[in-house]
Amino acid sequence: MSIADKQALLLEELGFFQDWTERYEYVISLGKKLAPMEDASKNAEHLIKGCQSQVWLDAKLEDGKVRYVADSDSLITKGMIALFVHVLDDETPDDILTADMSFIDRTGLKEHLAPTRANALNLMANQMKQRALSFSLPS
Repeated sequence: MSIADKQALLLEELGFFQDWTERYEYVISLGKKLAPMEDASKNAEHLIKGCQSQVWLDAKLEDGKVRYVADSDSLITKGMIALFVHVLDDETPDDILTADMSFIDRTGLKEHLAPTRANALNLMANQMKQRALSFSLPS
């Protein structure tokens, strides 16, 4: 399944919910399903700077695909990073780098976030692309 397909499916799932509180509950549930991140990885190196809450992101390359691990000290923020992990995990660096991340605008979540949290979505997307870029650069 391509990144665009995963994004479309996620938007379809969010479309089932009639109001923004139900959407947030769904996003929070995605965060709760994230694979656990080791405490040792929750450090300054993996911290996404500029987010209101602490958000950690780690990535590794396995068989040519980027595998992301993320966590946050806030349930909603953990859910927000889970949206990106959901669509970008287990994809090639090049596919991640060329992915259109504007799908997040179509979720309708930004309209109900404080400006600092809405900005965090952009920071998360950029950081995930930066991690993919580091794997696509020649050694």
